[in-house]
Amino acid sequence: MSTRSGPGGARRDLGLDAVRSERRQLINLAYRLLGSLADAEDAVQETYARWYGLSAQQREAIENPAAWLTTVASRICLDLLGSARARRERYVGEWIPEPLPDPGEWPAGRPGATADPADRVTLDESVSMAFLVVLESMTPAERVAFILHDVFGYSFAEVAGIVGRTPAACRQLASSARRRVRAAQPPATPTTRQADIVRDFKQAWEAKDITAILGLLDPSATVIADGGGLASAAPIPIEGAEQIARYMAELAARTSGNVTMLERAVNGQPGLVAQQGGITVTVFAFDISGDRITHIWAVRNPEKLRPWTTG
Repeated sequence: MSTRSGPGGARRDLGLDAVRSERRQLINLAYRLLGSLADAEDAVQETYARWYGLSAQQREAIENPAAWLTTVASRICLDLLGSARARRERYVGEWIPEPLPDPGEWPAGRPGATADPADRVTLDESVSMAFLVVLESMTPAERVAFILHDVFGYSFAEVAGIVGRTPAACRQLASSARRRVRAAQPPATPTTRQADIVRDFKQAWEAKDITAILGLLDPSATVIADGGGLASAAPIPIEGAEQIARYMAELAARTSGNVTMLERAVNGQPGLVAQQGGITVTVFAFDISGDRITHIWAVRNPEKLRPWTTG
């Protein structure tokens, strides 16, 4: 999990470097709360704008700048989560959280790309695609209370001060969120086994082998694609192993010779990346239970693929 920094700490150095050093912590928090690196960056930028909008005397009066920054960032994210539902209703097709590559895969120097190491999200179980998708089912208050307490280790008293609810209410919110996560979590499959299954899926897909694809899918598996109206994608989820196998084989036939499939970590888990002419066009994340794939998330919206390398 991420390194904790916040309300319970001692008084921090009020110097510029000390304040800036909180940026990575805030990016990590905001990404988990919002499921979007772009939105997380905007939230953190707004947080710093509010800090620098204070007078020198106001900043001197803040005993713990890290706590202040965390509180403001969390409240901004809470407001964004409240308005996100309305935005998602206008979103074209299915919405999937923004996928992230491993730190070594982050681009450097590309126009519009995030290259600052301070903006790189720490990848652990709290940012797997399956985990982020479960977070999307929570209310904004549940999500904030759960992430602050269970992932970042804040006490419920501290969470209450951030979200403006009683500690008891925050405890109930986190408990409800925790039940959602536990209900959605399949039995753990070792990462090496996940990688083997994803590799077998890639080979079966490239071979257009419907039988082999079927053998890797849970009977009730689901594929969800996110094009955002900017790239072609299945408009609704594809459900059932047989339907998925036929769809994937047909897709492979249409793109044969034009797409290169690469094995890459997606949000810290084994995944696949499709490239055309060296440009990443799709990122595939998987949820695996035992020896079967239960969910495939295909992100095609180019606005969500900007952290991915090319070539």
